[in-house]
Amino acid sequence: LQETADVIASQLNAAPLVHADESGLRVAGKLHWLHIAANETHTWYGVHGKRGMAAIEEHGILAGRTGVLVHDCWAPYWRLDDSTHALCNAHLLRELVYAKETTGQPWTQAMSDFLLNANKLCAAAREQQAVFSVDDIGAFRTVYDDIVREGERANPAASGRVKQSTTVNLLRRLRQYGDAILRFVGDFAVPFTNNTAER
Repeated sequence: LQETADVIASQLNAAPLVHADESGLRVAGKLHWLHIAANETHTWYGVHGKRGMAAIEEHGILAGRTGVLVHDCWAPYWRLDDSTHALCNAHLLRELVYAKETTGQPWTQAMSDFLLNANKLCAAAREQQAVFSVDDIGAFRTVYDDIVREGERANPAASGRVKQSTTVNLLRRLRQYGDAILRFVGDFAVPFTNNTAER
């Protein structure tokens, strides 16, 4: 089946959008990683002893490809500089639920509601074959940034080299990766989640 696997890998390397994920599994009793690259028509699996860039580079699908890469914010994916990144909002929604349960702060529900409503509006526009204007996209970002600021006011980062709370770390990612989180708003080809790879 190597020829078939090579064709799948080649198709994914050239695809405009690819989902990526990795899961641990045992090989001869030792921890290895099942790396996944997928889109709506192709799925490729590769097992490697490493989880990070060594495996990504050896597999030869994600490294150097252009186009959108949908993932769960795992750090090595950000080293793929040629890709346009989109983040899995299902992961963020789970983290927001945890932040709400542990802090009781209203911004967590506001962000969850915002992301879910934005996804519904995108789905409705997609059905009508419409697109959002630049002003529309800017309005989404304004609301997003306002909610992040509310969270930051409620959870100021500790100064110095100290461990931050999970809520502060979540807010840092929301601030730093806002473009990737909202990629689905400006490009309807980008899905809301990374479920294609996760499944």
